[in-house]
Amino acid sequence: MDAVGDGTRRAILERLLEHPSAVGELAAGLPVSRPAVSQHLRVLKQARLVTDRQVGTRRIYAVDPQGVREVRAYWERFWSQALAHFKAVADTEAEQRAGSGHEEKSDGDGG
Repeated sequence: MDAVGDGTRRAILERLLEHPSAVGELAAGLPVSRPAVSQHLRVLKQARLVTDRQVGTRRIYAVDPQGVREVRAYWERFWSQALAHFKAVADTEAEQRAGSGHEEKSDGDGG
């Protein structure tokens, strides 16, 4: 989560989703230096969100599909649980409103 908390790292990931790139290519389109891009890539690699391979004298970075699947699975679990909890709370409140409204009507009808 920390790895994608930084806007520059998110921009790097978005660029890598389009196509694998070398550090120089990534740095050319960003407002940070090549060494800064390298540091961001190091963080993304440690988080298993990108991979790299040597091609001649260049290192080419690409999005790691397995790492992205793991992050996606986390967020799917998170939102499924959050929405299920929200639904349970909403259902409970709706039942309470329906129950209290019904009791008031019954009391009023009886006398």
